[in-house]
Amino acid sequence: MKLSERDIKNIWHPLTQHRTAGPPLGIVRAKGSTLFDEEGNEYIDGIASWYTAMYGHCNDTIVDAVTAQMKQLDQIVFTGFTHEPAVQLSAKLLEILPDNQDKIFFNDNGSTSVEAAIKMALQFHHNKNDKRNTIIAFENGFHGDTFGAMSASGLSVYNGPFEDFFLKVKRIPVPMDHNVKEVMKLLKEIIKNNSCAAFVYEPLVQGAAGMKIYSAEGLEKLLRHCKQHGVLCIADEVMTGFGKTAKNFASEYLKTDPDIICLSKALTAGLIPMGITSCSLEVFNAFLDDDLAKGFFHAHTYSANPPACAAAIAGIDLLLSEEIQQGISAISTAHKAFAERIRSHKKVAEVRHLGVILAVDLNVEISRYGKLRDQLYHHFMDSGVFLRPLGHTVYVLPPYVIQPGQLEQIYQAIIESLDLFN
Repeated sequence: MKLSERDIKNIWHPLTQHRTAGPPLGIVRAKGSTLFDEEGNEYIDGIASWYTAMYGHCNDTIVDAVTAQMKQLDQIVFTGFTHEPAVQLSAKLLEILPDNQDKIFFNDNGSTSVEAAIKMALQFHHNKNDKRNTIIAFENGFHGDTFGAMSASGLSVYNGPFEDFFLKVKRIPVPMDHNVKEVMKLLKEIIKNNSCAAFVYEPLVQGAAGMKIYSAEGLEKLLRHCKQHGVLCIADEVMTGFGKTAKNFASEYLKTDPDIICLSKALTAGLIPMGITSCSLEVFNAFLDDDLAKGFFHAHTYSANPPACAAAIAGIDLLLSEEIQQGISAISTAHKAFAERIRSHKKVAEVRHLGVILAVDLNVEISRYGKLRDQLYHHFMDSGVFLRPLGHTVYVLPPYVIQPGQLEQIYQAIIESLDLFN
């Protein structure tokens, strides 16, 4: 019996309407930039499995590090205990994070890294006897599916049934070259008329919104104003972190460092779930008190899981290696050239790129999860390419180890997709 036939008996898949969805595809193996299904078909993983397997699937360096760690220490409670992988990872991370980051808090995925960050921000002010109840966030942002993270998100396709239960959030448009003054004016009004605890943002690129790239100069102005008014700045680098924007972190494009940073996805190279919330010493010190209740009483069973830490340590070493840096540079160069090839095509409304991120907006009306979108998805799969269009946006975010011929196959599939629509 095929995997899909066995699957549908028991499994509820994410982001799936099971009444109308077709059977899932059984994947039995992955290596480098290639996925293999149970029928022997191959697919180039053009999105690194949601931006996680950036060093390639089943990377030998990552696998070997995790295997060795599993034989030494598998899991241990992280309250009252510590271990070498956590200590080593924390030191390595702080070496490459923005200079003001000083403490590492472990959690277990992207949503919970944001959840912890929001709780830190709210309690930071509470501990200072300055209760603040409002979060500032961008329109169309996405920060995860747990309640705090979901409250900060602005995509109603995910949030609709739950919006009556959210935290208090005030939204502003992302700053673009044409609207910075208007966005700044709105931010000032929000801060003036509300008790704002934090500003949560995806730095430079809004992933789930369709890889929307916005103004670094505009964001810089927003961050400075927030800092001037004691509003903590939370950079959600879950998607952008670890080299995807051609810098280790998108925050490096800015002069103003965030107070708190959220990490996951490529953190552990796609092998084991883990999230991290880093913060400045100022944030950490607000929780130091003789009063026990002022401590941060937030925990995850698998906090600082040793094999996950081992994967992250190996991943950072790879990220900093000459081979991976050359891969990032090569992809960035290829994206730039491809963007010029298709920019003037009549079916291309816009093409944009930053680092290894490429997004093409089709000049076609396509709903986020409609039939035309599914037609586009199946075209790519039939072409041996795994891409997940976001409505009319086709984006590419491949592993750093992708081969030039594989990247060209992705580009060709995109060019051919332009002929699907009259």
